[in-house]
Amino acid sequence: MQKRKLGVDGPDIAAIGYGAMSFSDMYGPTNETESHAILDACRDLGVTHLDTANVYGMGKSEKAIGTYLKANPSARAEFVIATKASITRDDKGNRFFDNTFEHLEAELDKSLRRLGVECVDLFYAHRRDPRLSPEETAANLGRLVEKGKTRAIGLSEVAPSTLRRAMKAFPIAAVQSEYSLSTRYPELGLVQACAELGVSMVAFSPVGRSLLTDNPIPRERIKDLPFLAENPRFIEPNLSENMMLLEKFRSLASEMGTSAAALANAWLLSRGTHVIPIPGTRSVNHLKECLAGADLKLSKGDLQKIDAVLPPGWAHGDRYSSSQWIGPERYC
Repeated sequence: MQKRKLGVDGPDIAAIGYGAMSFSDMYGPTNETESHAILDACRDLGVTHLDTANVYGMGKSEKAIGTYLKANPSARAEFVIATKASITRDDKGNRFFDNTFEHLEAELDKSLRRLGVECVDLFYAHRRDPRLSPEETAANLGRLVEKGKTRAIGLSEVAPSTLRRAMKAFPIAAVQSEYSLSTRYPELGLVQACAELGVSMVAFSPVGRSLLTDNPIPRERIKDLPFLAENPRFIEPNLSENMMLLEKFRSLASEMGTSAAALANAWLLSRGTHVIPIPGTRSVNHLKECLAGADLKLSKGDLQKIDAVLPPGWAHGDRYSSSQWIGPERYC
């Protein structure tokens, strides 16, 4: 698989990584055996970047990676591991974001124990803490690099202006944000700022939470998945409108001799050499479909055809509900 650099001075990693939220029960029940099968496939297929977080299954995702590394010690050298922290709750159970040094270090220490490693390769502030300036958050994260607990730092779901300010305090290796053919708002400044500053743009949900695949999550399952059951794009009448529009995309992928998931990931890779999709899945076959996107070379004509069937703004419904929007920075 082609390689891309994680930040200016970071390691070379596979152009497509793996988003380990799927090791939690976010999109349906899973278990450690299934998660380990995915990690076996990642090694076989050349995937080197793993992305997780302390809140994915409340540690379940990190634990699955940790038990795999314990059973396969040589795998640690093969993987570039990223995790995240800052999403937490107060004494009354209210969700908030904490980017103080004390909180970030305490949560990273827990993540290191679950992962069974002494240091991660990348540690993100999962959301911006409005109590702190971007410079303060970056400085707090930077102290964890200086203490040897992470090799690099990143920010998630932030505005370009936040990134620019944070860079003044400590080098940011990566910014993670939802980015796909169904969520193109990062192109209104964030993708460009990352390219200018030498920051990797890590794209989560690159297949639109299954919409940009040949086999979207069935309607009957959506009601049992709390996040999707509340998400505007999966609620009627938006869901039916989106499904109808996506038939053209799936037909285009078929005409091009590939899968919809591969084409969606290939499109992201075409947006810049700093863009790194991290699809998540519980299926080895679906993982292979996503990774096939790294082998597709899209011509200008191909990109025009994609834009013709899925022009910017095609999706019906916002990417988040009102409650899901709490935390990510809106900047345009």
